[in-house]
Amino acid sequence: MAKDVSVKQPAAQEGTRPGRTYQPNVDIGERQDAVWMSVDLPGVDEKSVEVGLHDGVLTIEGNVSLADYEDLQPLYSEYNVGNFERSFRVSNRLDPKGIEARIENGVLHLLLPRAEDARPRTIAVRAG
Repeated sequence: MAKDVSVKQPAAQEGTRPGRTYQPNVDIGERQDAVWMSVDLPGVDEKSVEVGLHDGVLTIEGNVSLADYEDLQPLYSEYNVGNFERSFRVSNRLDPKGIEARIENGVLHLLLPRAEDARPRTIAVRAG
């Protein structure tokens, strides 16, 4: 896992939203200039997702509208519908002002750029 992002274990607490809350699956990768994350949030659109950074903790919350499921009587189901929440501790080597987020087809894509002084660089060598 990227050195600049670590999973924050959820605290045992009661949710404040009705319904179930799940931890979404997340892929994390890194480039020289940034860390990227792909977060699975099926049923969540751009109006129903919140991404926040507070005291070094990146929090992702996605709300799923249950209106489409109210009158359904499932005959067979392989997953349950609910909201999503996940938190990660991020290092101060990332630039919080440069974080970008976009959601596409139920996948939230985050780009967390490294701070300029934390990026690898090449040092020019001069002759004599």
